[in-house]
Amino acid sequence: MSLQRFWRHLTMSPWQTRRRFPPATREAITAAVRACEVRHPGEIRFAVEGALPLSRLCAGLSPRDRAVELFAQLRVWDTEHNNGVLIYVLLADRDVEIVADRGVGDARVPPDEWRACCRLMEEHFRAGRFEQGAVAGIEAVAAVLARYPPARPDAGNELPDAPVFL
Repeated sequence: MSLQRFWRHLTMSPWQTRRRFPPATREAITAAVRACEVRHPGEIRFAVEGALPLSRLCAGLSPRDRAVELFAQLRVWDTEHNNGVLIYVLLADRDVEIVADRGVGDARVPPDEWRACCRLMEEHFRAGRFEQGAVAGIEAVAAVLARYPPARPDAGNELPDAPVFL
């Protein structure tokens, strides 16, 4: 682990996360997830973490590994048709990761599709446009799910639409 990464995580405070994602932005994320989920049979969960817990950081956990960890902890995998998608934002690392369940995962969707969604959000976030980036990312994921729909029909709204902040 680099000293620079350690410092970014150590100095990332909860108020910095709240400043980037104020209540109006959180509401916009919720509305975007709700609106997009009617266009495809997938379930989207949006999670933001300012910095990794110190124990996870010292263990050298990558943003991707943390996203996979949270995919399980937030029970995104626990949908009837395995159609959950986690959008994970790690602010301290300036990283966005997408983890999709096997019903919509890499076997069905080319990995470049998910990476393009991540890059779109990261570009907005670098420019300080957190609300626009989050909404654009959700819409991009919805477009991917519409192009590569899960094999089974939608079982209803199984995951919360509101973003989770860790």
